[in-house]
Amino acid sequence: MSNSLKYAYFPGCVAQGACRELDQSTKALAKALGIELVELKQASCCGSGTFKEDSQLLEDTVNARNIALAEELNLPLLTHCSTCQGVIGHVDERLKARQSSDPNYVEQINGLLKKEGCSPYRGRSEVKHILWTLVGDVGLAALAARVTRQLSGLKCAAFYGCYLLRGQEHLPYDNPFNPQSLEQVVMAVGATPVYYRGRTQCCGWPLSSYATEQSFRMAGTHIQAAIASGADCIVTPCPLCHLNLDSRQPEVEQVIGAKLGLPIIHLPQLVALALGVAPQELGLDRHIVSTRPVLEKLGY
Repeated sequence: MSNSLKYAYFPGCVAQGACRELDQSTKALAKALGIELVELKQASCCGSGTFKEDSQLLEDTVNARNIALAEELNLPLLTHCSTCQGVIGHVDERLKARQSSDPNYVEQINGLLKKEGCSPYRGRSEVKHILWTLVGDVGLAALAARVTRQLSGLKCAAFYGCYLLRGQEHLPYDNPFNPQSLEQVVMAVGATPVYYRGRTQCCGWPLSSYATEQSFRMAGTHIQAAIASGADCIVTPCPLCHLNLDSRQPEVEQVIGAKLGLPIIHLPQLVALALGVAPQELGLDRHIVSTRPVLEKLGY
Protein backbone atom coordinates (compact mmCIF):
# COMPACT_ATOMS: atom_id res chain seq x y z
CA MET A 1 0.00 0.00 0.00
CA SER A 2 1.20 3.49 -0.86
CA ASN A 3 2.13 5.64 2.11
CA SER A 4 -0.29 8.31 0.96
CA LEU A 5 -3.42 7.72 -1.08
CA LYS A 6 -5.50 10.70 -2.11
CA TYR A 7 -8.52 10.88 -4.40
CA ALA A 8 -11.05 13.31 -5.83
CA TYR A 9 -14.17 11.82 -4.27
CA PHE A 10 -17.27 11.57 -6.46
CA PRO A 11 -20.06 10.46 -4.10
CA GLY A 12 -22.81 10.38 -6.72
CA CYS A 13 -26.49 11.03 -6.11
CA VAL A 14 -27.79 7.93 -4.36
CA ALA A 15 -25.09 7.81 -1.67
CA GLN A 16 -26.07 11.26 -0.47
CA GLY A 17 -29.79 10.59 -0.80
CA ALA A 18 -31.50 7.24 -0.42
CA CYS A 19 -28.31 5.42 0.63
CA ARG A 20 -26.62 7.97 2.88
CA GLU A 21 -25.02 5.12 4.81
CA LEU A 22 -22.80 4.47 1.76
CA ASP A 23 -21.32 7.96 1.89
CA GLN A 24 -20.96 7.60 5.67
CA SER A 25 -19.23 4.22 5.48
CA THR A 26 -16.97 5.24 2.58
CA LYS A 27 -15.64 8.16 4.60
CA ALA A 28 -15.22 5.92 7.67
CA LEU A 29 -13.34 3.33 5.61
CA ALA A 30 -11.09 5.97 4.06
CA LYS A 31 -10.24 7.29 7.51
CA ALA A 32 -9.44 3.78 8.77
CA LEU A 33 -7.10 3.19 5.81
CA GLY A 34 -5.47 6.62 5.96
CA ILE A 35 -6.93 7.62 2.59
CA GLU A 36 -7.62 11.31 1.94
CA LEU A 37 -10.82 12.14 0.09
CA VAL A 38 -11.32 15.56 -1.52
CA GLU A 39 -15.02 15.71 -2.27
CA LEU A 40 -16.05 17.07 -5.67
CA LYS A 41 -18.93 19.18 -4.40
CA GLN A 42 -19.47 20.84 -7.77
CA ALA A 43 -19.80 17.54 -9.63
CA SER A 44 -22.95 16.63 -11.55
CA CYS A 45 -25.00 13.45 -11.74
CA CYS A 46 -23.38 11.05 -14.20
CA GLY A 47 -26.79 10.43 -15.77
CA SER A 48 -26.91 6.74 -14.86
CA GLY A 49 -26.74 5.86 -18.55
CA THR A 50 -29.89 7.83 -19.45
CA PHE A 51 -28.31 11.00 -20.91
CA LYS A 52 -27.09 9.16 -23.99
CA GLU A 53 -30.65 8.13 -24.80
CA ASP A 54 -31.17 11.77 -25.74
CA SER A 55 -27.63 12.72 -26.71
CA GLN A 56 -24.22 11.07 -26.54
CA LEU A 57 -22.71 14.55 -26.61
CA LEU A 58 -24.69 15.44 -23.49
CA GLU A 59 -23.43 12.40 -21.56
CA ASP A 60 -19.87 13.01 -22.70
CA THR A 61 -19.90 16.72 -21.87
CA VAL A 62 -21.44 16.33 -18.41
CA ASN A 63 -18.97 13.64 -17.45
CA ALA A 64 -15.98 15.29 -19.12
CA ARG A 65 -16.70 18.12 -16.71
CA ASN A 66 -16.79 15.69 -13.75
CA ILE A 67 -13.44 14.27 -14.77
CA ALA A 68 -12.01 17.75 -15.36
CA LEU A 69 -12.86 18.65 -11.75
CA ALA A 70 -10.62 15.80 -10.63
CA GLU A 71 -7.95 16.83 -13.12
CA GLU A 72 -7.90 20.32 -11.60
CA LEU A 73 -6.78 18.62 -8.37
CA ASN A 74 -4.34 16.35 -10.23
CA LEU A 75 -6.05 13.37 -8.59
CA PRO A 76 -7.82 10.21 -9.77
CA LEU A 77 -11.60 10.32 -9.51
CA LEU A 78 -12.90 7.84 -6.91
CA THR A 79 -16.47 6.54 -6.89
CA HIS A 80 -18.22 3.88 -4.82
CA CYS A 81 -21.05 3.37 -7.32
CA SER A 82 -20.65 0.77 -10.04
CA THR A 83 -23.11 2.70 -12.22
CA CYS A 84 -21.09 5.90 -11.88
CA GLN A 85 -17.93 3.91 -12.56
CA GLY A 86 -19.40 2.39 -15.70
CA VAL A 87 -20.74 5.67 -17.08
CA ILE A 88 -17.88 8.03 -16.18
CA GLY A 89 -15.23 5.41 -16.81
CA HIS A 90 -16.64 4.66 -20.25
CA VAL A 91 -16.78 8.37 -21.13
CA ASP A 92 -13.18 8.75 -20.02
CA GLU A 93 -12.15 5.70 -22.02
CA ARG A 94 -13.96 6.93 -25.12
CA LEU A 95 -12.67 10.50 -24.94
CA LYS A 96 -9.07 9.40 -24.39
CA ALA A 97 -9.36 7.32 -27.57
CA ARG A 98 -10.96 10.17 -29.51
CA GLN A 99 -8.22 12.63 -28.51
CA SER A 100 -6.19 10.99 -31.27
CA SER A 101 -8.87 9.54 -33.56
CA ASP A 102 -11.31 12.48 -33.51
CA PRO A 103 -9.77 15.51 -31.74
CA ASN A 104 -12.47 17.81 -33.12
CA TYR A 105 -15.07 16.01 -31.00
CA VAL A 106 -13.06 16.55 -27.81
CA GLU A 107 -12.53 20.18 -28.83
CA GLN A 108 -16.30 20.54 -29.26
CA ILE A 109 -16.85 19.26 -25.73
CA ASN A 110 -14.18 21.54 -24.31
CA GLY A 111 -15.77 24.46 -26.17
CA LEU A 112 -19.05 23.75 -24.40
CA LEU A 113 -17.25 23.50 -21.05
CA LYS A 114 -15.45 26.78 -21.69
CA LYS A 115 -18.78 28.55 -22.36
CA GLU A 116 -19.88 27.49 -18.86
CA GLY A 117 -16.63 28.63 -17.26
CA CYS A 118 -15.39 25.07 -16.70
CA SER A 119 -11.91 23.66 -17.07
CA PRO A 120 -11.26 21.55 -20.19
CA TYR A 121 -11.08 17.78 -20.25
CA ARG A 122 -7.49 16.68 -20.77
CA GLY A 123 -7.62 12.93 -20.18
CA ARG A 124 -5.03 12.96 -17.41
CA SER A 125 -6.97 11.40 -14.54
CA GLU A 126 -8.11 7.85 -13.87
CA VAL A 127 -11.69 6.94 -12.95
CA LYS A 128 -11.53 4.34 -10.21
CA HIS A 129 -14.17 2.45 -8.25
CA ILE A 130 -13.39 1.90 -4.58
CA LEU A 131 -13.21 -1.85 -5.28
CA TRP A 132 -10.31 -1.22 -7.67
CA THR A 133 -8.71 1.01 -5.04
CA LEU A 134 -8.85 -1.76 -2.46
CA VAL A 135 -7.48 -4.36 -4.87
CA GLY A 136 -4.99 -2.26 -6.83
CA ASP A 137 -3.88 0.66 -4.65
CA VAL A 138 -4.25 -0.62 -1.11
CA GLY A 139 -3.58 -4.22 -2.16
CA LEU A 140 -5.18 -7.38 -0.83
CA ALA A 141 -2.20 -8.36 1.35
CA ALA A 142 -1.97 -4.90 2.88
CA LEU A 143 -5.71 -4.85 3.44
CA ALA A 144 -5.60 -8.23 5.20
CA ALA A 145 -2.77 -6.95 7.39
CA ARG A 146 -4.94 -4.03 8.53
CA VAL A 147 -7.82 -6.26 9.66
CA THR A 148 -8.41 -6.05 13.41
CA ARG A 149 -11.68 -7.97 13.52
CA GLN A 150 -11.72 -11.07 11.33
CA LEU A 151 -15.16 -11.61 9.82
CA SER A 152 -14.76 -15.34 10.31
CA GLY A 153 -17.84 -17.45 9.71
CA LEU A 154 -19.66 -14.80 7.73
CA LYS A 155 -20.74 -16.09 4.31
CA CYS A 156 -20.95 -13.28 1.75
CA ALA A 157 -22.55 -13.47 -1.69
CA ALA A 158 -21.02 -10.89 -4.04
CA PHE A 159 -23.33 -8.93 -6.35
CA TYR A 160 -21.26 -6.91 -8.82
CA GLY A 161 -23.90 -5.01 -10.77
CA CYS A 162 -23.96 -4.50 -14.53
CA TYR A 163 -21.93 -1.35 -15.02
CA LEU A 164 -18.91 -2.35 -12.99
CA LEU A 165 -18.31 -5.39 -15.20
CA ARG A 166 -19.69 -4.31 -18.56
CA GLY A 167 -19.59 -0.51 -18.64
CA GLN A 168 -16.04 -0.22 -19.97
CA GLU A 169 -14.11 -1.91 -22.74
CA HIS A 170 -11.12 -2.53 -20.50
CA LEU A 171 -11.74 -3.75 -16.96
CA PRO A 172 -8.88 -3.26 -14.49
CA TYR A 173 -7.97 -5.93 -11.97
CA ASP A 174 -10.64 -8.39 -13.07
CA ASN A 175 -12.31 -10.51 -15.74
CA PRO A 176 -15.78 -9.26 -16.75
CA PHE A 177 -16.99 -12.80 -17.49
CA ASN A 178 -15.59 -14.46 -14.37
CA PRO A 179 -14.84 -11.71 -11.85
CA GLN A 180 -13.08 -12.53 -8.59
CA SER A 181 -12.07 -9.17 -7.10
CA LEU A 182 -15.05 -8.78 -4.79
CA GLU A 183 -14.65 -12.33 -3.52
CA GLN A 184 -10.93 -11.65 -3.02
CA VAL A 185 -11.75 -8.68 -0.80
CA VAL A 186 -14.26 -10.81 1.12
CA MET A 187 -11.52 -13.36 1.79
CA ALA A 188 -8.99 -10.65 2.70
CA VAL A 189 -11.23 -9.52 5.57
CA GLY A 190 -11.68 -13.09 6.83
CA ALA A 191 -15.16 -13.81 5.50
CA THR A 192 -16.17 -16.64 3.17
CA PRO A 193 -17.35 -15.91 -0.39
CA VAL A 194 -20.45 -17.69 -1.63
CA TYR A 195 -20.86 -18.32 -5.36
CA TYR A 196 -24.29 -18.39 -6.97
CA ARG A 197 -25.75 -17.89 -10.42
CA GLY A 198 -26.94 -14.28 -10.16
CA ARG A 199 -23.76 -12.62 -8.89
CA THR A 200 -22.84 -11.06 -12.28
CA GLN A 201 -26.37 -10.39 -13.52
CA CYS A 202 -28.61 -7.31 -13.43
CA CYS A 203 -30.45 -6.58 -10.19
CA GLY A 204 -33.51 -5.34 -12.11
CA TRP A 205 -33.23 -1.69 -11.08
CA PRO A 206 -33.27 -0.29 -14.67
CA LEU A 207 -36.65 -1.97 -15.24
CA SER A 208 -38.25 -0.85 -12.01
CA SER A 209 -39.89 2.32 -13.31
CA TYR A 210 -41.76 0.69 -16.20
CA ALA A 211 -41.73 -3.08 -15.55
CA THR A 212 -41.91 -3.21 -11.79
CA GLU A 213 -43.07 -6.79 -11.39
CA GLN A 214 -40.35 -8.12 -13.71
CA SER A 215 -37.76 -6.03 -11.88
CA PHE A 216 -38.81 -7.42 -8.52
CA ARG A 217 -38.86 -10.99 -9.85
CA MET A 218 -35.27 -10.55 -11.06
CA ALA A 219 -34.21 -9.27 -7.65
CA GLY A 220 -36.09 -12.08 -5.92
CA THR A 221 -34.43 -14.73 -8.10
CA HIS A 222 -30.96 -13.47 -7.15
CA ILE A 223 -31.74 -13.19 -3.44
CA GLN A 224 -33.26 -16.67 -3.36
CA ALA A 225 -30.21 -18.09 -5.16
CA ALA A 226 -27.88 -16.46 -2.64
CA ILE A 227 -29.93 -17.84 0.25
CA ALA A 228 -29.94 -21.33 -1.31
CA SER A 229 -26.13 -21.13 -1.55
CA GLY A 230 -25.90 -20.50 2.19
CA ALA A 231 -25.23 -16.75 2.18
CA ASP A 232 -25.62 -14.72 5.36
CA CYS A 233 -25.71 -11.52 3.30
CA ILE A 234 -25.19 -10.04 -0.15
CA VAL A 235 -22.33 -7.57 -0.57
CA THR A 236 -22.62 -5.07 -3.41
CA PRO A 237 -20.46 -2.23 -4.76
CA CYS A 238 -23.50 -0.47 -6.26
CA PRO A 239 -26.07 1.65 -4.38
CA LEU A 240 -28.68 1.16 -7.13
CA CYS A 241 -28.37 -2.60 -6.70
CA HIS A 242 -28.65 -2.00 -2.96
CA LEU A 243 -31.91 -0.10 -3.45
CA ASN A 244 -33.51 -2.88 -5.47
CA LEU A 245 -32.21 -5.71 -3.29
CA ASP A 246 -32.62 -4.06 0.14
CA SER A 247 -35.10 -1.19 0.20
CA ARG A 248 -37.51 -2.99 -2.11
CA GLN A 249 -37.05 -6.45 -0.63
CA PRO A 250 -40.42 -6.33 1.21
CA GLU A 251 -42.15 -5.57 -2.13
CA VAL A 252 -40.08 -8.26 -3.83
CA GLU A 253 -41.34 -10.74 -1.24
CA GLN A 254 -44.92 -9.83 -2.07
CA VAL A 255 -44.35 -10.31 -5.80
CA ILE A 256 -42.62 -13.70 -5.52
CA GLY A 257 -44.77 -14.90 -2.63
CA ALA A 258 -41.85 -15.93 -0.44
CA LYS A 259 -40.10 -14.62 2.65
CA LEU A 260 -36.48 -13.54 2.09
CA GLY A 261 -34.99 -11.38 4.88
CA LEU A 262 -31.45 -11.41 3.50
CA PRO A 263 -29.30 -8.42 4.59
CA ILE A 264 -27.67 -6.42 1.77
CA ILE A 265 -24.34 -4.84 2.77
CA HIS A 266 -22.43 -2.07 1.02
CA LEU A 267 -18.81 -3.01 0.23
CA PRO A 268 -17.34 -0.17 2.37
CA GLN A 269 -19.47 -1.28 5.33
CA LEU A 270 -18.12 -4.82 5.18
CA VAL A 271 -14.47 -3.79 4.93
CA ALA A 272 -14.78 -1.09 7.58
CA LEU A 273 -16.25 -3.61 10.04
CA ALA A 274 -13.15 -5.76 9.58
CA LEU A 275 -10.95 -2.73 10.25
CA GLY A 276 -12.60 -2.23 13.61
CA VAL A 277 -15.02 0.57 12.76
CA ALA A 278 -18.10 0.43 15.01
CA PRO A 279 -21.39 -0.56 13.32
CA GLN A 280 -23.07 2.66 14.44
CA GLU A 281 -20.49 4.64 12.45
CA LEU A 282 -21.43 2.79 9.25
CA GLY A 283 -25.17 3.42 9.07
CA LEU A 284 -26.02 -0.26 9.36
CA ASP A 285 -29.23 0.69 11.16
CA ARG A 286 -30.52 2.53 8.06
CA HIS A 287 -31.15 -0.59 5.99
CA ILE A 288 -34.68 -1.80 5.29
CA VAL A 289 -33.71 -5.44 5.83
CA SER A 290 -32.20 -5.64 9.30
CA THR A 291 -28.44 -6.18 9.44
CA ARG A 292 -28.75 -7.47 13.01
CA PRO A 293 -28.23 -11.15 12.00
CA VAL A 294 -24.89 -10.20 10.39
CA LEU A 295 -23.77 -8.24 13.43
CA GLU A 296 -24.82 -11.01 15.81
CA LYS A 297 -22.86 -13.54 13.79
CA LEU A 298 -19.80 -11.28 14.15
CA GLY A 299 -20.28 -11.04 17.91
CA TYR A 300 -21.75 -7.56 18.22
